[in-house]
Amino acid sequence: MACDLLIKNGLLIDGTGAPARRADVAIAGGRIAEVGSVTGGAKRVIDAAGLAVAPGFIDPHTHYDAQICWDGALTPSSWHGVTSVVMGNCGVGIAPCRPAAREIAMRDLVNVEAIPFEVLNQGISWDWESFPQYLEAAARRKPALNLAFLAPLTPFRHYVMGEASMERAATPEETARIKALLGEAMDAGAFGFSSTLLNQHMGFAGRPLACRNASREELKAYCNALKERDRGAIEIAMTKQIGVMDDPELELLDFMLAESARPITFIAMFDRDDISEAVRTSLAKAAPMIARGARPQTSPLPLTREINMRNPFSFAAFPSWKRVFEDKSKQAQAAVYRDPAFRARFREELKRPAAFANWERITVHEVKSAALKHLEGQTVAEIAAAQGKDGVDAFLDLTLADDLENEFTMSSFNTRVDRMAEILNNPAMLLGLGDGGAHLDMLCDSGYPTYVLGTWVRERKVLTLEHAVQRMTSDPADFFGIRDRGRLAPGLAADVAIFDPATVGSVGRPERRYDLPGGAKRMVMRSQGIEYSIVNGAVTWEKGALTGAAAGKVLRS
Repeated sequence: MACDLLIKNGLLIDGTGAPARRADVAIAGGRIAEVGSVTGGAKRVIDAAGLAVAPGFIDPHTHYDAQICWDGALTPSSWHGVTSVVMGNCGVGIAPCRPAAREIAMRDLVNVEAIPFEVLNQGISWDWESFPQYLEAAARRKPALNLAFLAPLTPFRHYVMGEASMERAATPEETARIKALLGEAMDAGAFGFSSTLLNQHMGFAGRPLACRNASREELKAYCNALKERDRGAIEIAMTKQIGVMDDPELELLDFMLAESARPITFIAMFDRDDISEAVRTSLAKAAPMIARGARPQTSPLPLTREINMRNPFSFAAFPSWKRVFEDKSKQAQAAVYRDPAFRARFREELKRPAAFANWERITVHEVKSAALKHLEGQTVAEIAAAQGKDGVDAFLDLTLADDLENEFTMSSFNTRVDRMAEILNNPAMLLGLGDGGAHLDMLCDSGYPTYVLGTWVRERKVLTLEHAVQRMTSDPADFFGIRDRGRLAPGLAADVAIFDPATVGSVGRPERRYDLPGGAKRMVMRSQGIEYSIVNGAVTWEKGALTGAAAGKVLRS
């Protein structure tokens, strides 16, 4: 039979975890027509000798909700073999949204996902109001990748309650209206809903993100919307101490599982040397919930982030830092950083066991002032010791001396190979937390698929190639109910990643680019070894560059 595309001579890794085998893959009409020893002609033949042929990777945790308006290729995910992304995580998003509330929605993204307001204001087209209209608007943009959407709870609460959503729980009548809108979103194709409990998830004007005010009665109603349809999943940010769940969080997870009867993924399960035993204990306590469909989500990357002192998201969990987000003018923030009372309160908060208090993990990355350049590359602990100060004063005094233009890097989680081997091989873990589209000025973790293949498979041998591919393809597809992707088999959608196992990986450290709307900065991670990405039968990435193909679809649950 003649087909559109024939991939010959590759090492087939079909996404199921089965042993790799030599096989050809024939593609016709955007779907896989045949797998095996394929004869017959094709409009195009790719010789994959020496290469692995796998399903396209599915990223379960992204924040490309706004970026689809100006970057249909969803870079840098599309550079790393990703062919489908799940958006709308952590309870924050831009639909539904009335015209009068657009600034509030954008400010939520500024504070929670560290996307500059000027970028959002220039880049978002706002050719929708309801959530179903948003899905249609996404489809009109003809994206390069497939888009799966969760319904983020914050804009739904705000659509019904207005600014009261940032202050209180919903009334029964409001809850019913919000539930109806969530049901409408599910019926339009949403793959579930998302929410957050995290203190650092502050929205407009430094107030709690609206979904954080949802009552137990509300959450029951929203979970019931999924149970009534017998489909969908829930994503919730709920580990207030990263990597560790307390008893109230475990009880809430149990409650939501019962009321939804649907799978739930919760974040963030990171490891740090001072909490490793607490992480193990937390997972043991969560075992009954995990057996019923709860999946802790982790990142396979060491968590290193840049800290921009004009948008210091890394410290947003500390109550004392709320003032920094209430008025984000440079003058107001400098006044807070200078305030002795603020510093004293921050010092007290750092004494809590769950708090970060190791200034050796924070390094001066860049300063603007020539007089301070000699401090670049030094840790805050080193600077404090040299100046005879404590870490808080050294950290904030440097910030003020550089007119708040300085940046730090923080290295904290997922750095121990032995612990990461344990976590990555835990079948309960859902690999993700790439956060593509978010925290643009401080990190780029969306290249994790190539990092897994290069570091954890080839270099560390922590995962087999077949297991790693399964964890990034059929595993997230099955969790969210994406039925026709994540495997290479006849009849399924032709999403394929073709890579060189000997060279695949992420390239060095994230690099800076100034290609956002208005020329704003973002951090990106380049890939190597991804030879081809195919989305719905169209070659989207070829030998280190995007092709311009736009065959992605809005996936519907």
